[in-house]
Amino acid sequence: MDYFTIEIGGQAVASFRSENADDAKHFFEAEDFREDLTILQSQGKPVWDGLAAINLRKATADEAGEVEHAYEFDDDPERTVDDEFVVFLIPISDAADDEEDQG
Repeated sequence: MDYFTIEIGGQAVASFRSENADDAKHFFEAEDFREDLTILQSQGKPVWDGLAAINLRKATADEAGEVEHAYEFDDDPERTVDDEFVVFLIPISDAADDEEDQG
């Protein structure tokens, strides 16, 4: 497994592991994932505005460690090592959840 990091506007925002670079690129370019980045929020703003530069690169050792740490504490018994599992490196909230809390 290799570890990859997604950067938006030059800031590392999420890391994940993938079988290889081609699989990582496929996940990174998936429309569903990119849409999620416009819905999820960090500090009251969308993680991605749909316009800022978004890049995929190899993860640093620290970023890979964050992914491993998250796997260790994942409590989903159905998840396997092959499942997609993204670890955000920034604080995240879901705008839809915030609207439900206020409504």
